[in-house]
Amino acid sequence: MKLDKWDVSILKAVQKDGRLSNRDLAREVSLSPSPSWRRLHALEEAGVISHYAAVLDRHKVGLSIMGFTHVTLHDHSSENVKKFDRAIMSAPQVLECHATSGGHDYMLKVVAPDMASYQDFLSEYLLKIGVVRTVNTSFALKEQKSTTVLPLDQ
Repeated sequence: MKLDKWDVSILKAVQKDGRLSNRDLAREVSLSPSPSWRRLHALEEAGVISHYAAVLDRHKVGLSIMGFTHVTLHDHSSENVKKFDRAIMSAPQVLECHATSGGHDYMLKVVAPDMASYQDFLSEYLLKIGVVRTVNTSFALKEQKSTTVLPLDQ
């Protein structure tokens, strides 16, 4: 989908505040409400806006540990990859999973209430999938930046 300046303005506005009313959105992007609504709806229908969500403070809900877990599989057979993918999709501790290039096959972003809970996830879940050869985790000591806003002016 080719985005024009109005689409980009709408996307910037809803990234900052997904709860904007159509009237407030129209005012923010300098359009009247009807074209603003039509453009927003078209962006949703095209899948440019995949969904809306509330962003929670993980510390305030008791998830103080965040780790970036690098996983290497025993082998890359279709069966092993599918087994790993299914297991990861059903693990609520895993916020993100990326297949990566380099020395590891995947990088997971994992949250847990404490180190004991992370250790349980590792030993009682991840390593028991049966297809994981190695796991290396780096824990976040301090969060310098966290955003869901994509840079649309690139």
